[in-house]
Amino acid sequence: MTKNKDSHNTWYTLSEKMQSIAYKVIGDKTEGLMPFFKNLRQILESASIKIGFKMYVSTTIFFSLIMSFLMFAIVPLLLIFVFQTSLLFAALSGLGASLFTFVFSILGFYLYPVYRADKLRRELEDELAFTSGYMAILASAGVSPEKIFYALSSLQVPLAASTEAKNIIYDINLFGLDIISALKRASKRTPSKIFQELIEGLISTIHSGSSLSAYLRQKNRQYIKLKRISLSKFSNTLSILSEVYVTLLVTAPLLLVIMLVVMTMMGGGNIGPLGPDILLNLLTYVGIPFASIAFLIILDAISPKW
Repeated sequence: MTKNKDSHNTWYTLSEKMQSIAYKVIGDKTEGLMPFFKNLRQILESASIKIGFKMYVSTTIFFSLIMSFLMFAIVPLLLIFVFQTSLLFAALSGLGASLFTFVFSILGFYLYPVYRADKLRRELEDELAFTSGYMAILASAGVSPEKIFYALSSLQVPLAASTEAKNIIYDINLFGLDIISALKRASKRTPSKIFQELIEGLISTIHSGSSLSAYLRQKNRQYIKLKRISLSKFSNTLSILSEVYVTLLVTAPLLLVIMLVVMTMMGGGNIGPLGPDILLNLLTYVGIPFASIAFLIILDAISPKW
């Protein structure tokens, strides 16, 4: 446990240093590019990524350029010395790979907080039945709203809502906000519309002096019904995805391999400068692994956590 924590701290420190280098090198040169990332600031907050907006943009551009230059150097060398292609084709492929890597890297950095925010949204909504039930129990015992969120933030096995609760407690303790103001900030920040409705309902209940425990019990019953519906939909989706996986990642590659082997035996099968042996290597070491990773990402994106 200590070893994992130490490795996490080492990685976190290294990441901070890399971000600092990126900001020092090109931080002042990114002002003109800020309009292209105008929606990213809110997404970073929704994803609970603790990094400044300008530093994140600087890191995005800096490492995209580095990856682009690396691909421009590596791809031609691989094509010349491993696949024995012509120098012109290797140079053009290196340029194309470099441009593709730059664009893909920018998109990756941009989509990462979008993915994180969406993942947090799904986790919040998956756990709402448990979160609201826990809050309802505390409210029924007469615990104040501030103490409810404090208890939620310090759970031994944290829920996704624990992150939101920590931010609320942080706003109260550090900025001196009252519970209503802290909840309003959390409502604007959260990526989940359903969790936002829960928070806004809490604000209205506290404002009106109504029963907090009655409100939370009613929401808990509602979320349990929604949970049953979502699990039923996921079961149907999973059966479809299993069929897609077998078709695209088991049957199709086998057919392509057989086709390429037969075409090689017949003396054909070239696609431009790429022969069947190169196509077979690309399918085996690039196509199938990347398709499998994409499938795992899709599966993770739709899977309930509870």
